[in-house]
Parts: sequence; structure tokens; C-alpha cells
Amino acid sequence: MSDRKRGFPSTRLNHFGRKSPLFARQIRAESVSARGFLLSLLDRRAALTLLAGGAVAANLSPGQADARPASFSFETVRARARALAGRPYVAPPPPPAQVAAMNYDAAQAVGFYREKIPLWGGDWGIELFPLSQGVSKTVTIHLVEDGRAKPLAYDPTMFSSPAGSPVRALPAKAGFSGFRAISRDDRGEWLVFHGASYFRSPAPFGQYGLSARAIAADTYAVQPEEFPDWREVWLERDAQERLVIHALMESPGIVGAYRFVNDRDGLALTQTVQASVFFRRAFDQMGLAPLTSMFWYGEDRAVPAVDWRPEIHDSDGLAIWTGAGERLWRPLSNPRRVVTSVFSDQTPKGFGLIQRDRDFEHYHDDQAKAERRPSVWVEPIGDWGKGSVRLVEIPTDSETNDNIVAFWTPDAPVKAGSKVELSYRLHWTADAPETELAKVVATRSGRPGEPGRDTAAQGRKVAVEFRGANLLALRTAIDIEADVTARNGQIRLLSHYPGARHENETDALWRVTFDVVCDGAEPADVRVVLRQNGRPLSETWTALIFPPAP
Repeated sequence: MSDRKRGFPSTRLNHFGRKSPLFARQIRAESVSARGFLLSLLDRRAALTLLAGGAVAANLSPGQADARPASFSFETVRARARALAGRPYVAPPPPPAQVAAMNYDAAQAVGFYREKIPLWGGDWGIELFPLSQGVSKTVTIHLVEDGRAKPLAYDPTMFSSPAGSPVRALPAKAGFSGFRAISRDDRGEWLVFHGASYFRSPAPFGQYGLSARAIAADTYAVQPEEFPDWREVWLERDAQERLVIHALMESPGIVGAYRFVNDRDGLALTQTVQASVFFRRAFDQMGLAPLTSMFWYGEDRAVPAVDWRPEIHDSDGLAIWTGAGERLWRPLSNPRRVVTSVFSDQTPKGFGLIQRDRDFEHYHDDQAKAERRPSVWVEPIGDWGKGSVRLVEIPTDSETNDNIVAFWTPDAPVKAGSKVELSYRLHWTADAPETELAKVVATRSGRPGEPGRDTAAQGRKVAVEFRGANLLALRTAIDIEADVTARNGQIRLLSHYPGARHENETDALWRVTFDVVCDGAEPADVRVVLRQNGRPLSETWTALIFPPAP
């Protein structure tokens, strides 16, 4: 079982952890192989690497300070990234041999002494991670104060561990593998940077789930995916007592400078991200502001039960707010083959991977607490121009590995020597931004035809459930329309009606059912929206409906 499927006690270092109408266009569907994304997921927490030629904090004596701290700003990181991009890639050195003994259980048993916390903010502090099997590369950590940066020396006395722990055998200058931000009170940790260019937060419900990362380079594209690493990180407390993170990212083909300003409001977290990314080579599909999650199965279980829990997922839908103002909902799926869907748009208002179902009775998992998993909403800052939100869905037979990726891909190709400047906010939240429209709350499918009568019908039955306060007064309305369209398919037996009335209800459910018959071997691209006199009453539900397996 992956560590990320369970909650992490804060006393342990154990984080191993469009234009309307808008149709999803399937651009790639291929058989799963051992290459690429799934293999990369097995080591996606591989460590943050030491930048060759940078300040080597691991070589400082414990507690040693730089006698001449260098002046520092985000422009310092951007200039470093620009210069590195013009030089050949230099791989980081291998980890110390002693790291091989730091297995998962050993890493779980390591703690961090509170009195050793190197940086405090108004209600937060920073703890560091040692090297381990799972995260074996080194990231250089700097502390920034009054516009000056100095490297933080590795100090083995920072870590608590049981007698005989292999962490005690690590070299005196081993270095760190990442860091996390903890609350000054007893609310535990609220942000982790640990492995490759991944980062994640348990906000706003105190439970880890999906991850964000700096970039997704050729995820299931023509070329193998490339996973950059954080090489250096600068940690700063700004005038508002916020944690500001500056980070240098690198891989053979990419160098990036990132700045994260972290605003906390109670348990909620909003990160303002500024990125400058430079490319040493061309890429086929560049994913910006990527989110990574897991979906095994939901209420529309498409395979026989292999687990006792009714639903298992970290996210259940992709939400998009297009530049034209349309609100889309794409239910996630666990397909039979890898599927990449493209939602073309211009100047998008946002997108995110959402865990909308918050009912414990739909999961029955007291440990994983799926109903408490966060959603992440990406809010662009400025004009992102023309491009597309892309969704990659990869078959899985367990909850161990992430199999869902969503990101923004600009229309402009990424060429060798080019760069991208981007700003956006990441909202670690419960759902997509509020709307007066009814929301999709469930997607179900099954045998086509009329129940008990037409057992030889073709295609697949689909039921989409919308819920919203705006539907409450429309139960008896006669002008409600279910606008259902299909590309590469036919819609049959369309029906729509309000759900059963409940006492003291504050909203209402509306169900739309129909059969989909694909025109050939490829899936039908279906859209559903409730309307009244042409005006939308709901989000637009959109999904690919595949023909039955032969």
C-alpha cells in the first residue's frame, strides 16, 4: 500500500511520500506498457538533486554560517536558470552508500527535533527530511533573511531516531532530501516538497491526496516523459510572515525558476506561483501547472468488485471554467487503454482535479479518509492565450500509483532555446469555485435499453445526476430541456426528471438518462447540460463513452 493512501502523523518524517461548444478530443489511446509514466511513478519521489556548481550546503559544518551571505531575489534564481539552460546537463552525484539501508520503515521512524527548526514564521516552521531509499538525491536548502541567502548545513542532530537506526550512519555531510512546513500549533504539517518537482498539501481537511508539480514534460507523448528535480530551494519569511519558496528545477531538457507565495486562511491554502522555464530541447507536449491524482473506481464501477470499499479515488472529476464562461465537468475514469483528452480553449479562467463526493458512506474507509481528500483549482494570472487543458487517464488495478494527470498545454510549440513565463494560483480547496449552476454529483452507466424489456439493445445506458439550489423551484416546470449531443455516436431513449423530494431540502436533484451507441470502434464524445429557454441551468457534463469490449 502506498504511503500516500494514509494520513501522516505530524511527529514523523514519513511523507513518502473552451470555446462553446467544447468537446473533449481523444488524441491518443494506446496500450499500457512498462515504459513512461507508470514506471516513473514508482520513483516519482526520487529526491531533489544537488545543482552542480551551486552552493554546496552539505559541505558546511553543522550550524556553520556563511560569513558573506549573498544578496538574493527571485531574479537570482531566474538568472541561474537562464545560464544553466545554455550549458549541457550535468547529472547529480550518486547518493552515499549508507542510504541503501534507509528503507521505508526506517524513514518512518525518523523524527525532527522542534528546537532544531531552522526557520519560523507567524504560525509555521520548517522541518527537513534526510536521505532515504525512496528519496535518495540531495537538494541544497538556503535560508533567506533581509535579502541575503545562506546555505543551511546538514546537521545529524536535527533528527530523532531509535537506537540502531540507519539514519545515524549517514555521512556527516549527507544533505537533505526535501522539507515540509508545519503549524506552530498542533494542526500538523500543511505543505511538503519531497521528490522530483512534486509538492502537496493536506489543506483544507488535513488529509493528503493529489499532488501538484512544477511541470509535466511529454506525459504519454511521442517521446518518453522527462521528470525534472528541484535542485536548490531558498526559504524565506516575508513581511507578512508568509512562507515564500524560491526553487531551481532541472532535468536534461528543462531548467526552471519557480516562486511560491503561500497564503493560509485557517486550514485553507492558496499558493501564488511565478515560473520561468527554459528548454534545452524541443518537446511534443508540455504540461504547465500539472496536477496528479488517482482514480481506481467510483459509483460507476465498470469491473467486478475486487475490493470491499464502494469507491476508491483521490479525485472524481476534472472541472474547467473556459474563457467563454462555460463550466465543464468531466468525470474521471479508469479506462481499458491510455486516453489523452484535449479541451481546446483561449484565456481559460481555471481548471482543477476535484474530489466532489464528500460522503463517508460512499467510501467506508476509516484510514484513507477519501472524503477528506483535497481538490486543487488552478487559477491563471494574466492571459494564457490559446492552448488546451489536457487530461491523461491511465489504466490501473490498484490505488498504489497515480494514474490521472491534468495540465495546460500552450498551442505554441516548445522548441530548443525557447522559454515560458507563467503565473497562476493554486487553491487547495473542497471544490471548484462556486457557481449558481447545478453541479454534477454522480455518473452511472449500465446495460442499455428499457429495464426488463429490451435486453438486446445496443450501446450503453448512462445516468447523469445534477444537484443545485436553482433546481428546487423547477420540479414542476415544463420547459426544462436536457440538451444531449454526441460526436461519433447516437443518443437513444433520452429521459430526464427531478429526483425524489426530501423533507427540509435546500436543493434538488435532476437525473438525465440515455443510451449511447458508438458509430464505430472509437468512443462517442457526449455532452449533457440542463437548459430552460436556452439558458444553462447546470454545468456541462462531458465524457467519452467507449463501445462494449469485444
